[in-house]
Amino acid sequence: MTERNQVNEQSKDKNLEPFRKEVGEHLTSNEGIGIPNTDDSLKAGDRGPTLLEDFHLREKMTHFDRERIPERVVHARGTGIHGYFQPYESLVDLTKAKFLQDPSVKTPVFVRFSTVAGFRGSADTVRDVRGFAVKFYTEDGNYDMVGNNIPVFFIQDGIKFPDVVHALKPEPHNEMPQAAAAHDNFWDFISLVPESMHMIMWILSDRTLPRSYRMMQGFGVHTFRFVNEQGKARFVKFHWKPLLGVHSFVWDEAQKLAGKDPDYHRRDMWEAIEKGDYPEYELGVQIIEEEDEFKFDFDILDATKIIPEELVPVRPIGKMVLNRNPENFFAETEQVAFQPSHVVPGIDYSNDPLLQARLMSYHDTQEHRLGSANFEHLPINRPVCPVHNNQRDGFMQMNIYQGKTNYYPNSLGGGCPMTSPEAMAGYAHYMEKVEGHKIRQRSKSFSDHFTQATLFWNSLSAPEKEHLVKAAHFELGKVESKEVRQRMVENFNHVDHELAKLIAMGIGVPAPTHAATQNHGQSSPAVSIENMPKPNTIKTRRIGILAADGFDYSQLSAIKQALEGAGALPEVVSKFKGKIKSADGQEVEVSKTFLTSASVMFDAIYVPGGKQSIETLKKEADVIEFINDALKHYKAIAATGEGVDLLMMAPDVKLIGLDKQQSNGHLSSQKGVITSRNPSDINSVAQDFVQAITMHRHWTRTQPEVNLPQSEAKVKIVST
Repeated sequence: MTERNQVNEQSKDKNLEPFRKEVGEHLTSNEGIGIPNTDDSLKAGDRGPTLLEDFHLREKMTHFDRERIPERVVHARGTGIHGYFQPYESLVDLTKAKFLQDPSVKTPVFVRFSTVAGFRGSADTVRDVRGFAVKFYTEDGNYDMVGNNIPVFFIQDGIKFPDVVHALKPEPHNEMPQAAAAHDNFWDFISLVPESMHMIMWILSDRTLPRSYRMMQGFGVHTFRFVNEQGKARFVKFHWKPLLGVHSFVWDEAQKLAGKDPDYHRRDMWEAIEKGDYPEYELGVQIIEEEDEFKFDFDILDATKIIPEELVPVRPIGKMVLNRNPENFFAETEQVAFQPSHVVPGIDYSNDPLLQARLMSYHDTQEHRLGSANFEHLPINRPVCPVHNNQRDGFMQMNIYQGKTNYYPNSLGGGCPMTSPEAMAGYAHYMEKVEGHKIRQRSKSFSDHFTQATLFWNSLSAPEKEHLVKAAHFELGKVESKEVRQRMVENFNHVDHELAKLIAMGIGVPAPTHAATQNHGQSSPAVSIENMPKPNTIKTRRIGILAADGFDYSQLSAIKQALEGAGALPEVVSKFKGKIKSADGQEVEVSKTFLTSASVMFDAIYVPGGKQSIETLKKEADVIEFINDALKHYKAIAATGEGVDLLMMAPDVKLIGLDKQQSNGHLSSQKGVITSRNPSDINSVAQDFVQAITMHRHWTRTQPEVNLPQSEAKVKIVST
């Protein structure tokens, strides 16, 4: 650990020391007074009235009465994790930000992942944007990279933010629906705001159904600036890429998980950290030289646009590792305050009008939520570098300042705290010449609302396109206003004519008779989950092993050992908790039951043989549903010995074309389903099973319900 990091860690430990709970400590009041009894209030006699002088009762109850703070208007439901960031190399050529200079330095971070629309009590797996916010505790102060798992936004100007949030939230007359965009108000707004169409394509895609926060990309959304020591500025876009790869649920899985485990994403992250499977994310940047600002056929300051990676490659600059769960959810995850205005020397803003509005809004929001302008004194928000200023008063002031002067300039206090010149880490805004008339008007360069929505559609694989169409059928199918549905189809017709016709077919409105615009044929493979490269790993993947008394121990142990060797997490699932006994008398521990789990909680399943075990499982309807869900959700499945008989009972086994003759033979591996009755094939089954899990989904089990041809055209730069 470097000297700088030792200072950081010592500072944090010192802040927390008075509040650490150790074994053997005695209960005290907030003032440190020992409390001998916290079960009975002070009364006049054992049946008499409670006395006002019971200071412990008053303190305990008044604190409880004020424990809840206003929940966030958006991003209310989230989870937080500690970790560190480490650059790969010095970026001195691009920025003077110190935490990006020394590859040996690990900068502490706190990350909060969240849904956007739902209240704190909503489910994790709803179709929604996810927040991806990172607080860097640097030696120059806190830097907050506030982003999402989608690189674009609904609106171009921040003045529309209250409108889009009001439309997205539950309708005000009945407070429904919760954590869902599938209602009239939202789509009424979208149908009248065509700048939202690119974001809507992402919303309806698999991107809004992440398999895990550990397998989710993050984006800074806005265009920022890097500024180096020489004062040279460049535009920059930020990208987080998970080293486990990017994976998503299918819609049916997400809906079922909301009922089986509404805390699925939060639990998944917590358990991974506790097991030592620390999530890792690579930070990359797209750098645009100032002289190239106008080279594109879109405005790089428009938050509804991406800069396709094929035009400006993403340069990896460092890695973030998340390795410690919070000690107290409220004190850390709930009270953490992120603000885009928190920047350090070397990072500056652009003139993105959505970003400019957020710079003002976030600070006001944090003061309201946390009750004071001193919210940055809270341990989770406190910088690890020294803080000196004259802002001494107000609620929650936690510092005890010394000296008689609290103003500047002064002579009685020696002129301190004095201002910091740029050469001594003082923040200097990038010197940009700005001129123009005061006007409420949007730049004409922001007027193209459909080109990149079309690019997104062209970039998807056939299964992803089908999922998007079905998502539109679900969302717009819940809209009662036919007029709103018709307007949305007209908007989709500006994206792609065939897409508009497919959506119209499912929502009860006439399809457009001709294309509003011609599809330009451009695509960007980097935006497709299915088309992006997949890491050849099954690390941390959860595998359900279905078994009962009488299972074949040699088969189960061989597959389990192979899975664990590849970094997966196999868990035995049976009817009851406890232990089950194999045919030869060996025992294994049951991790989950069919009642408390489901196929949707696993990435793949395996059924070992054993005549008695299979005969027992055949009688359990939950088991057949378990297997059938895995089949229709395109997951990898393996079965050996008599386990093949159980697999053949699933109604959707026809999806893989496995007939009885094939299932009676030796090794069969097709469409992600691996079977064999021959004990000598067990190692081959294990090998093929591991490889099938790396694919995440096996879309070849079904043909698309509609013909969705992919464009092979590549994205190109169009000069303006």
